[in-house]
Amino acid sequence: MVRWVEFEAEAPELADEGRRLLYGRGDGEALLVTVRGDGLPRVHPVNVGVVDGGLYVFLLPSAKRTDLEQDGRYAMHAHQDPAAPDEFSVRGRAGVVTDRATRARVADAWPFEVDDTYLLMELSVEQAILGQRGADEWPPRYRRWSALAAS
Repeated sequence: MVRWVEFEAEAPELADEGRRLLYGRGDGEALLVTVRGDGLPRVHPVNVGVVDGGLYVFLLPSAKRTDLEQDGRYAMHAHQDPAAPDEFSVRGRAGVVTDRATRARVADAWPFEVDDTYLLMELSVEQAILGQRGADEWPPRYRRWSALAAS
């Protein structure tokens, strides 16, 4: 599992821009894509956070949580600002966090109060893509990072 901190060490500019875009609307928001049991994707809005070197989501019982518990694969895309339409997406696998100290640290940094009904998952970073362009530019200039290429 490649943690955010490892991705950041390998591709610091990409990680910095990714973090800026994930937090662009304030609290860390993105669109999370999961894979259903029948193989079809689902898209879900989520709060996401980079805390202590990890990329995390807290999830209530839901289709997205079930998808991640059963399959683990995810893709995530930061929201776009039409005035500055840079884009950032990551892909990887989700894993349940069972360590109480980690859960407490992440919960302390979260934009809303979480209780025991929320499951904490850490999202590995296997691939990241940053697209940059001005409001009137097309196509974006893409930069990519892959854990496979880095190893």
